[in-house]
Amino acid sequence: MREDEAVTSATAPRPRPAATSGTVPAEAPGAVPGAAVAPRLIATDLDGTLLRDDKSVSDRTVAALAAAEDAGIEVFFVTGRPARWMDVVSAHVHGHGLAICANGAAVVDLHANGKLIGVHALERADALSVVSALRAAAPGTSFAVELTSGIHYEPAYPPFQFDPAASIGTAEDLLHEETPGSADPVIKLLAHHTTLTPDDFLDLARATVGDFGSVTRSSPTALLEISALGVSKASTLARCCAERGIAPEEVVAFGDMPNDIEMLAWAGRSFAMGNAHPAVVAAASGRTVANNEDGVAVVIERILAGEYGGAGDVRE
Repeated sequence: MREDEAVTSATAPRPRPAATSGTVPAEAPGAVPGAAVAPRLIATDLDGTLLRDDKSVSDRTVAALAAAEDAGIEVFFVTGRPARWMDVVSAHVHGHGLAICANGAAVVDLHANGKLIGVHALERADALSVVSALRAAAPGTSFAVELTSGIHYEPAYPPFQFDPAASIGTAEDLLHEETPGSADPVIKLLAHHTTLTPDDFLDLARATVGDFGSVTRSSPTALLEISALGVSKASTLARCCAERGIAPEEVVAFGDMPNDIEMLAWAGRSFAMGNAHPAVVAAASGRTVANNEDGVAVVIERILAGEYGGAGDVRE
């Protein structure tokens, strides 16, 4: 299935709901007396958020996710990873079978071995425009092309994770197709620079190629991820929630890097991890402890215990 429209309004920061906008029954999952809305969905990033630095999921976090689902709260993994890199959580999938991958460009069914059930592709013409503009604005930029079938990259691009099926060539060659629409869809374009700082590279790229795609980053290095214009974690999460009749105010979101900002601004309650980028802290309505301290689990436990109903910092 191909998504033909992005929910672009989801990426814009919006006013937080007032705490007096209504109450929920005390018996509702996560209900707190006087709280505005009980959560119906938890949306969490993976790397630097749900996962510890060694890429493991702690027993405490697994238990907290299961308890949330037992209480009737859906769980969505929302990540920059492609579907083929979701093995880190495959052993911990219970009811939460759907995941939003590639920064919103794909929705996958983890119960069906990562089957793609929704794709919003980056048009190859737009990707080529990004390549051309960044080559001129930031000489030395190297590129990789993430397709629905796997990744392919330029000789100078550092292969951060070995993929024996990857082909190597110029971005122009990798993006070429004999007949329009005949090749696998482009999930995202990746751009790497060896000397620019990550945030400087991000600012430069957004100013240079913002008309052709959505630019973000999730790596501590100068590695950018470019999706179709208007596509973000927030846009696809908004679509998935709308399909389920879930309002933004009923969503609790967690993240740590710039690719999480739109999602955290969109959700009714959101938490930057203790290890989060400063811009993420500014976008979230609250803050929890770091990923290595199970910050997601800490918040979920508090919500389910009825000890936390609003925004603000949460500590052990």
